[in-house]
Order: sequence, then structure tokens, then C-alpha cells
Amino acid sequence: MSLKIKLILRKAWKVFLVLFAAQLVYIILLRWVDPPITVTQFSSWMEKEGLTRDYIDIDDMSPNIRLAVIASEDQLFPDHNGFDIASIKEAFVNKGKKFKRVRGASTISQQVAKNVFLWQGRSWIRKGLEAYTTFMIELVWGKRRILEMYLNVSEMGKGVFGIEAASRYYFKKSAKQLTRTEAALITAGLPNPKKYRINPPSAYVTQRGEQIVAQMGNLEPDVDIQELLK
Repeated sequence: MSLKIKLILRKAWKVFLVLFAAQLVYIILLRWVDPPITVTQFSSWMEKEGLTRDYIDIDDMSPNIRLAVIASEDQLFPDHNGFDIASIKEAFVNKGKKFKRVRGASTISQQVAKNVFLWQGRSWIRKGLEAYTTFMIELVWGKRRILEMYLNVSEMGKGVFGIEAASRYYFKKSAKQLTRTEAALITAGLPNPKKYRINPPSAYVTQRGEQIVAQMGNLEPDVDIQELLK
């Protein structure tokens, strides 16, 4: 190996270490501080789709919306370490098949890792970074902060980010006042918030909302779920 190549590799390694350390510091910082902006939010603003958001504390979010997103997006959220292995295996087995899934293999923790620190896409590089970041936020943040961040940064309408902005946009009330049905309707649109109509709800959102309400009833008595609803 030539001296020039060695120097290039050494510099590349140093750059990697600096970026790795910077991200680690940022992950730790966001345990207490809200992100100034995410890639998705910036893209929405750049593409003139709007950027409406209002970060709030998890205690200012109705227990109904916390329960609704767990029921819809990640029913094992309190129990797993960031990855729903069973669903990941199922996704690989059924890859290419035409069927309807109740939810995907991506957990709430993985979605937070993607939405806060990374960008939208399906490349293996992004997936690798997502796996590392998911592991780190599970380790550093804990479930309550992850759920709080998910409900603050997720896009819930065209240019509408976070549950407080979504609640005021759709129902003219604060997130703390959301009823079970209202929380379920907002959650029903999460797979494609730019497509689905929340208020008045489309036929799909109405049907999906009813399913989510039913699942909320099934999950609510769980002790671990209750800890996240306090």
C-alpha cells in the first residue's frame, strides 16, 4: 500500500471518528433538548409544503394519543430493545407478496432514529445508521423520551409536525384534550399523512381509527403500557 493511500485512509478514519463522536454527543444532548430541526422538516420547508410544529412535554400530551400510537405503530414498544425481531423476519419472508399488514416491522424507536437523525430512504447505509442510532437512543433516552420525541417530530399532515400542531390543525384544541377517537383518527393517517384525510375523516381513516380504538382497549390494562400513560 502506497504512502499516499495510507494518508488518505488515515484522514478518512479521523473524519469518521469526529463524525461518530459528534453524533454521540448530539444523541446525549437530545435526551433533554429538542432538535432544532430535522431533515424531513427542513425538506418540507424547502419544498414549500410548510413547517408547523410546537414541541411539548409528554405530560402535555393526552394519554389517549400515547396509547393510540403504540396500539397502531408498535404494540411491543414497552418490551423490545428497539427492534421487533419477529416482524422483521416476517417482512423478509413476505417480501414481494401482495398482502395487507396491520403494521410494518419498523418500531417507534426506529422511526424516531430515522426522523430525528437521518433522512428518508431505503439504502443499506441509512439502514445501518438507523440500527446504530436506534440502539443508542434506547440505551441513552429510555422509552418515555423516545415516545415523547416520536409524538413531537412525526409528520402528521402536509407540513404539520408533532401532535400539538396536528391537534390544533385538525380539531382546534391542545394535544392534552384529545379524545380517544380523535387520537385514533390522527394516528390512522400516520402511514401517509399527506394522503389521508383526518377531519372530516376519509372512509379508510374512519375504519382504521375504529380498529385502533379497539386495540387501545386491549392494550390499556397492560402494566408496562400504563407506565407510559402516567
